[in-house]
Amino acid sequence: MAKNKSDLEKEILDYLTKHPNSSSTEVHEGLGNVVAIATIKRTLVLLLNKNFIDISGKGKATKYTISKGLDLLFTVDIATYFAKEIDERKINNSFDFNLLTEKLKEISLFTIEEIQLLDHLHNTFSKNISKLNENEYNQEFERLAIDLSWKSSQIEGNTYSLLETERLLKDKETAEGKTKDEAVMLLNHKVALDFVLKNPDYLSPLRVSAIEDIHSLLVKDLGIEKNIRNRRVGITGTNYRPLDTDFQIKEALREMCDLINTKDSVFEKSLLALLLLSYIQPFSDGNKRTARIVSNTILIQNKYCPISFRTVDSIDYKKAMLIFYEQNNISAFKKIFIDQFAFAVNTYF
Repeated sequence: MAKNKSDLEKEILDYLTKHPNSSSTEVHEGLGNVVAIATIKRTLVLLLNKNFIDISGKGKATKYTISKGLDLLFTVDIATYFAKEIDERKINNSFDFNLLTEKLKEISLFTIEEIQLLDHLHNTFSKNISKLNENEYNQEFERLAIDLSWKSSQIEGNTYSLLETERLLKDKETAEGKTKDEAVMLLNHKVALDFVLKNPDYLSPLRVSAIEDIHSLLVKDLGIEKNIRNRRVGITGTNYRPLDTDFQIKEALREMCDLINTKDSVFEKSLLALLLLSYIQPFSDGNKRTARIVSNTILIQNKYCPISFRTVDSIDYKKAMLIFYEQNNISAFKKIFIDQFAFAVNTYF
């Protein structure tokens, strides 16, 4: 018997997995009439809004089946997932081209409620910047750029504090006891963001060569290869293995660009860039940094608020990304994206 809403949702999804194209009455009877038919119908609507199930037919002929996006969207319990050690987890350990060519093309990544929230935040941002002149906007962008440069670098192991980052980017004053590469990494972020601000349409439409240019700005003077890699790489903390030849990687990047360019939602475009560039791992290093800048460029070119990721925990960010690598599930990372967009709108500009 279903004890709460979450239990009932799971029981309905389990039933529809085994009995696709079922009516609400069939679901009700199949679960043993444990709750009222009205409760079943309300729960089916909730599952529809979450994009967990699909609907066909009308009226009494209405049928429900599992959505192709269920595995992508269903909420994963992070603590439970990582309670298992790396070699104990059942994962998708190789790159899935179907994710780009089929699965992500056919579903909406955000629920109706999530879209409403994001649209409300975007409208708030639009009203806020309408009151700013160009100089005021640039000052706020610089503030966000410092925060993003710091957090993006911190996620990659950089030990500069936020205040040290501010002194470096504003006054070119390096912090005592830090390596030269740490300073260069931060300065490269600022260069890339300044380039984006001056050339907001550089990635519109998104194309492989432009992504390579952004990566080149981010890894300059860091001893990192700038070209698409042609060797195998491993990712710390997971047994997932990305593609390992430049031919396959370029094909995946082209498919990714096509997918993002055909999406109507700016939020979906931005989220997909964050996830997929990291998933493809096209470069020997600097992939997630490139993903964050490309994702923000998509927001900026469409006059949406960029995201600094300032308050995200680095471990939470990495865990959410690992869940996408291993399960192709976006739920944990999508939450980070929404929370950080809300933070940015309420903090900057």
